[in-house]
Amino acid sequence: MTKGILKEFKEFAIKGNMMDIAVGVIIGAAFNNVIDVLVKKVMLPPLSLLTNGINFQNKKIVLRDAILEADKIIKPEVAIEYGELITVLINFLIMAWVVFLVVKLANKLRNNSQDPKNKKVSTPKDIELLNDLKEIMREQNELLREKK
Repeated sequence: MTKGILKEFKEFAIKGNMMDIAVGVIIGAAFNNVIDVLVKKVMLPPLSLLTNGINFQNKKIVLRDAILEADKIIKPEVAIEYGELITVLINFLIMAWVVFLVVKLANKLRNNSQDPKNKKVSTPKDIELLNDLKEIMREQNELLREKK
């Protein structure tokens, strides 16, 4: 049983899956830092300026005030603290928007590099080969249609 698991793990590690996962985690962490800076340093300051510095963090609906006796809390305040939820939702929407824009840009760059007709960007060899095969198959299909 143990040898089977070790053999399976060895195959997993050798096939590169573990390396792919490690690279993905490292790139993901770096990407997270980029998005974090974009949101906090680029997107939030103008938004803060537009909202005139409104801080939702402390917004709440007090259901029952705290009962104090000589600076000692006898019964704590009962409140629905919705402000933090609003702040987190706004941050989420901004982050989602920034991630969308970054992924859209990356997809555009990737699509340009994979277009064999685009001479401005060098196309990867595998894409060139696939395009060549597609062209050969198209030509062969035309020849077969002409024979009929």
